[in-house]
Amino acid sequence: MGFDFVGRKKIWFIFSGLVIIIGLAGYIMRGGLNFGIEFKGGVIFDLKFENELEVEQVREVLKDFKLEKSVIQPVSKQEVLIKGPSISKDEQKEVVQALDNRFVVDETRYIQSVGPGWGSNVTRAAIIALSLSLTGLLIYISWRFEFKMATVAIVALVHDILISVGIYALVGREVTPNTVAAFLTIMGYSLYDTIVVFHRVLENSPKMVKTTYTQMVNNSINQVLIRSINTSLTTLFPVITLLAFGGETLKDFAFALIVGITAGSYSSIFTASPLLVYWKEREPRYRALKEKFAEI
Repeated sequence: MGFDFVGRKKIWFIFSGLVIIIGLAGYIMRGGLNFGIEFKGGVIFDLKFENELEVEQVREVLKDFKLEKSVIQPVSKQEVLIKGPSISKDEQKEVVQALDNRFVVDETRYIQSVGPGWGSNVTRAAIIALSLSLTGLLIYISWRFEFKMATVAIVALVHDILISVGIYALVGREVTPNTVAAFLTIMGYSLYDTIVVFHRVLENSPKMVKTTYTQMVNNSINQVLIRSINTSLTTLFPVITLLAFGGETLKDFAFALIVGITAGSYSSIFTASPLLVYWKEREPRYRALKEKFAEI
C-alpha cells in the first residue's frame, strides 16, 4: 500500500497549523508585511558608477539626506537601485551629485517618483483577479470532478498563500509587484499538483473493492507520488538557480516561488487529500465501508 499519508493526517494538520500560526505571529510582531516603495510611494534611483562599491558606502552618503533607511539593491558590482521615501526634484539632484562627488556616477539610468496609488491599483487588480479565478476554478473543478474536491482544492490553495505570506512576514523580505506576480503563479502550480492527485482518486473510485475511501485515496497518492516529486524538483531547480545567481529583482520573484512551490507540493498530498477523505467519509456510503472494515 506504500506510505500511509492519510492515516497520519493529524500530524500533517498540526504541522500546517503551527506553520500558519508562526507566520501569523511574525506578521503581527513585525506590524504586517514589508511593502516595497511601489506600494508605499517614494523615489527610485538606478545609478551606475565608474568603479565597484559596497552597499554600506552608498548608505553612508545617504545619511546626509536622512535616507539611510532606504533599500539599496546591487544590480551589478557597479550599479545599484536605491528605493527611498519621496523627496523633491531638487533633493534628488543633490543626492545624485553627492554620490557623484564621492564615487563618480558613470550613468544615471533613471530617477522615478512613485505614488502610493500605483501600488493600490496593483493590489486591487490582484484581488479582483484572485477572486474571479477562485470562483471560476470552483465552478470548473466542481463540474469536471465534484464540488467537494473543488472546495478542498481552494482550501489547500488558501493554505499555501497563508504559509507564503507568513514566511514573507517572518523574514521581512520586501513585497514588490514581482512578489504579487509570484503569488498568482503559485496558485496555478498548487492547483495543478492537487488536481493530479484528485484525478487519480477519481479514476480509482469506481474500482473500490474491499477497501475504504481512506485506503483508496492513500493508494492514489502513492501512485502519483514519484510524478509529484519529479515535477516539484524539476520546477524548483531553475528557480533556486535564479535565487542564487539572478539579479535582485529576480531574487524577489524566485524567493516567493520557492516558498509557494514547496507549500503547494506539500499541501496537495498532506493537506488536500486528507481533507477530502475527512469530508467524503461523512457520506453514508463511505462511512458504512469505514465502519465495516473497522470491525474486521
